[in-house]
Amino acid sequence: MIHQFKSNGYNIVLDVESGSIHVVDELAYDSINCLNRKGIFELKEVGSVANIAKTSVEKDKTLREEVSKVLKVNLIHLYSEIQFQEVAEEIEELIEAGLLFSPLIMKEEIQNHTPVVKALCLHIAHDCNLACKYCFAKEGEYHGKRELMSLEVGKKALDFLIAHSGNRRNLEVDFFGGEPLMNWQVVKELVAYGREQEKKAGKNFRFTLTTNGVLLNQEVMDFANQEMENVVLSLDGRREINDKMRPTGNGKGSYDVVVPKFQEFVKNRGDREYFIRGTFTRENLDFVKDIKHFAQLGFKQLSMEPVVLEEQDELAIREEDLQEIFDQYDELATVMMENQGSEEEFTFFHFLLDLEGGPCVAKRVSGCGAGTEYLAVTPSGGLYPCHQFVGQEEFLLGNVEEGILGPEVQEKFYKCNVYSKEECQSCFAKYYCSGGCMANSYQFHKDINKIYEIGCKMEQKRVECAIMLEVANLILM
Repeated sequence: MIHQFKSNGYNIVLDVESGSIHVVDELAYDSINCLNRKGIFELKEVGSVANIAKTSVEKDKTLREEVSKVLKVNLIHLYSEIQFQEVAEEIEELIEAGLLFSPLIMKEEIQNHTPVVKALCLHIAHDCNLACKYCFAKEGEYHGKRELMSLEVGKKALDFLIAHSGNRRNLEVDFFGGEPLMNWQVVKELVAYGREQEKKAGKNFRFTLTTNGVLLNQEVMDFANQEMENVVLSLDGRREINDKMRPTGNGKGSYDVVVPKFQEFVKNRGDREYFIRGTFTRENLDFVKDIKHFAQLGFKQLSMEPVVLEEQDELAIREEDLQEIFDQYDELATVMMENQGSEEEFTFFHFLLDLEGGPCVAKRVSGCGAGTEYLAVTPSGGLYPCHQFVGQEEFLLGNVEEGILGPEVQEKFYKCNVYSKEECQSCFAKYYCSGGCMANSYQFHKDINKIYEIGCKMEQKRVECAIMLEVANLILM
């Protein structure tokens, strides 16, 4: 599969199956587009990519001649015959190197992949001190009651992770909510317990924390900067946007409360990872202004997620909003390109793609591992496929004491990947999003093997922007 696009003056060709990216001139761009439209490499008499024999001069000659002929017939009004011959030879070399028109990654290549649990999202607090207007967790209650995880349940969760992690050494644990700082003492005690157990089990816990910052203080900052591999700090952008979307329980804004704390925290974090994470809605489709505002505040590691709500919600993103959003991503990519290598440089989570090697085939196909490699744990110890399924009893997998009691549900998640989603087959971004978010698919279609269409279109645009930035970075180095 080939995907082509033009961005910031670059003609970019993505060979989807190999992940190879080519920056080409107009002749090569038009030629590859022509061959792709004609489906020349599906013709058995010419030879598929997988069947071209490097040792056969005759087959090489036949391929080159066929390419030249197709180009001449379709592009003679634009280019000369000599140019067709030259580009046909270049295309042939890329094909033989497996970098262009490469064969489909077959489903059989991932069948021997046996997942183990490697990450837990600990819902340390089903309670929150903010009342965010778009919150899927219903102010931290997750369709249930307000409650805090006990130390006992938390210890059993870590024991469960160790017991079900197989030979995996590095284990991920995210302290999540609601607002996890509302149960801070248990967070600290669980980190201490994890440090004890990792030595005994030969494991390494990577703890992360997601917080709205209201309860952030010096003790929390010092502890998090010492023990947390990553910290996600929730902020929605400009003061007027943030305070409208993220008010306190009494309706007051949270911006002035949390921003000075976030700035102090990040200043002392050094080179350790963090993210300022925002959510944009129909209230701020001009979200690049909010990202720029993050940068002006001194933050360098940024994220801005599109809200996911039913279409009838006044904050929901709709089909008619997409072009404006695409324009915003283009603007953001241009800003980031211009800032590369300067003091104003920052990273954006959705543009951070590993375009040189990336994860293994199984990971590229199956994604986040929800329900198999990644599980969410409720305050009472219930196990769910991920944090967005918590509270939906049809997805309850079991509990930390007894383990997985719903293997048939887990099996559905194991089988959910880019091959199980019909719409993914023709999508160039499938190995970057791995089929998209299963929770979003279920929210809109009651089927994890469907897709969230609006989300897919935004992901495709983000992938194009990420590729363009990588290309610009390599060329300008």
